[in-house]
This record gives sequence, structure tokens and C-alpha cells, in this order.
Amino acid sequence: MLKRPVFVYTELSPNPNSMKFVLNFELVPEGLSFDYPSLESTLEEGSGSPLAGDLFQFPHVKRVFIASNFITISKGDDIAWEEVLRDTKQFIKIYFEENQPVFFEKTIEKNTLIVDSRDSDTVQKIKAALDQYVRPAVESDGGAINFHSFNEDTGTVKVLLQGSCSGCPSSTLTLKAGIENLLTRMVPDVKEVVAEGV
Repeated sequence: MLKRPVFVYTELSPNPNSMKFVLNFELVPEGLSFDYPSLESTLEEGSGSPLAGDLFQFPHVKRVFIASNFITISKGDDIAWEEVLRDTKQFIKIYFEENQPVFFEKTIEKNTLIVDSRDSDTVQKIKAALDQYVRPAVESDGGAINFHSFNEDTGTVKVLLQGSCSGCPSSTLTLKAGIENLLTRMVPDVKEVVAEGV
């Protein structure tokens, strides 16, 4: 059996503890993302990932995020990327050369940005703005943003930040200076944007 050509390159992210491992093929359909904050989360029914589970076997791996054509790995403060980058990259390359699965067969693909016909007009506008203007920039940094909820009374939008954005020192600034400014300009009902579960 022929091995497929697998190319992996790395990109730094704004979070010094996160590294983006980019592949030459798509891992999940555009707009979908999967965040694994622990080994246990890689086994959850409907969203499990043997790839993420295997990555957690490395002691330096603290979080795994999979989206588009990349895997963002977050490490602890106690080790430098220089010490573990080569082995991690090599593992990913071999994993895909051997055609190992990214997800368990029953993993449900879910995208919280998809506009639902039951969404209010305001929520539809918020989701569209996040999808069109915010998601590409956040993905280029190795993370993802998903709509969580909108409170009509207070004008507060809650979003989920994943991947390199989770625990990143600059994510709060990006959230307030970038995303909040954009949404309050584009959707007048929005007064504030807050991150859920960061």
C-alpha cells in the first residue's frame, strides 16, 4: 500500500504555549472545529478523536484543537517548544502516513455558527459577522470562535474561544478591541462580547 504524501509545517500562534501544525490536506470540513482540553474529552461519544488521544500521550501536551487543515497543540510552561517540536511534528507525519483516523466513526460534526431558522434576526446577523469576518482571522492564529448565546435584554454576546485562543494572554484584548468593536458596529443590538469558558 502506498503511503500518501504528508507535509507538516509549523506556525507560531499569539499564544506562546500553542503551536499550529498545518497539514497539506483538510482534516475537517470548513467551519467545523473540535477542542480537547483533556485526555478524557478525546473519548467522549459523538466528538472523540484517537489522534487527539494519542497526542495526549506526550507529557508536554495539555490541549489539542483540530480544525480545517491544522492541529493546534498547547503545552505547559515547564518545557520549551525547541525540546519537543521535532518529535511532535514527526509523530503527526507518521500518524497520517499510516492513514490513522482523526475521529472515531461516530463523531458528530457540529458547527455552532450555522444559522438556524429559529434564530432571531439579531442572532443571524451576529453569526454571519463572526463567520465572515472573525473566524478566518482566528483560524489563522490556530484557534476558533463559536457563537454561544445572545442576551436580548443586556445586548451581551457570549462566544467560545478554542485552540490557541484558549488561555492566550492576548485573547482578551482581541475579544474586546477587535471582535466587540466589529459586532457593536455591525449589529446595533450588541453592546458587549464576552468569552465563555476561557
